[in-house]
Amino acid sequence: MNKNDDDTRRRLLEEDEAPPWTAEMFDRAEIRQGDVLIRPATGTVTRRGRPKLENPKRQVTLRLDADLVDHFRQMGRGWQGQINAALRKAAGV
Repeated sequence: MNKNDDDTRRRLLEEDEAPPWTAEMFDRAEIRQGDVLIRPATGTVTRRGRPKLENPKRQVTLRLDADLVDHFRQMGRGWQGQINAALRKAAGV
């Protein structure tokens, strides 16, 4: 068996390399007093993913005729959005 001499453990940051903590980071951080957990952490230090939308779309299950679905799928990418637009137009919204 080959021995891997590379140290793959995460290197700790030096004090001057660490980013400064913000008030939000402190609000979300875990609080301990010795070995006793006072408050668990709430989420991650950084926010990941896309920003929240004002009016997010809602996922629903809808049964449509096969020929109708085939018609919209032939439009290519974005065919679900085309159904959304057609329904909005038909509903007058």
